[in-house]
Amino acid sequence: MKRIGIFAKRHHQDAIKLAGDVMTWLNERDVEVFVDEPLAVDMGDVKGYPGRSIPALVDLVIVLGGDGTLLSVARLVGELRTPILGVNLGSLGFLTEITRDELFPVLEQIVKGDFSVSERMRLDVFVRREGDLLGRYRVLNDIVINKGALARIIDMEACVDDDYLTTFKADGLIIATPTGTTAYNLAAGGPIIYPGLHCLVISPICPHTLTNRPIIVSDEAMIKVKVKFKDEDVALTADGQEGMPLKGGDIVEVRKSRYATLLVKSPSKDYFEVLRTKLRWGER
Repeated sequence: MKRIGIFAKRHHQDAIKLAGDVMTWLNERDVEVFVDEPLAVDMGDVKGYPGRSIPALVDLVIVLGGDGTLLSVARLVGELRTPILGVNLGSLGFLTEITRDELFPVLEQIVKGDFSVSERMRLDVFVRREGDLLGRYRVLNDIVINKGALARIIDMEACVDDDYLTTFKADGLIIATPTGTTAYNLAAGGPIIYPGLHCLVISPICPHTLTNRPIIVSDEAMIKVKVKFKDEDVALTADGQEGMPLKGGDIVEVRKSRYATLLVKSPSKDYFEVLRTKLRWGER
């Protein structure tokens, strides 16, 4: 491990200081460090590199912050298989599972090449209007079709592999990977799915029909959702960070991407321990 990139949450003082400590630590071990340009500005007298260029230049990327920061870096990694080490500096993080106290012992092992990764599925999402491709996204967590605050319930006609599923009448719809089931899907009453399982979950948001419940389908399925409404404020959001407004008749297509995201696993705890810690299972 000779080259490592560092990204961090913007204007987060703890992240900026920790980035400096990590950079010094790595340099002392003859590891070349590539700092994201915005972070380099926050750090001061440090050379920065364009974020999009870093994943191709390094053997590993370190993300200091929370799950939102990691999701944005995962988009920069794109089709590369550069592993991401997520360090949680916030109050809750399922993707950034390494704590600040664990960071340097974990880095010691990583520099020696002694680490393992979890391969996380991503989704390719296409938005079509009257046959034209208007938007394309690649997501790690989920895509959400959601109405604005003043919009009425929207109809969303869903098909799986061209087989009609149902027309959801709801405030919105979530299509999530197993990784994304601990995000908006969980808040909407959807199930938690173990990351290694090969499936997707479709979860309606506040469905008008109470029998419309979340449904799990194969990750080989092609999911198509046709939105039906007039003069309503409806949007598609990808990983909570990108998106576009939708019009009645638009079709959203979702399928598994060929490209996965590699997350460095904690050597001291497994996925279920992360769940117990984050969700406080078993506490009275």
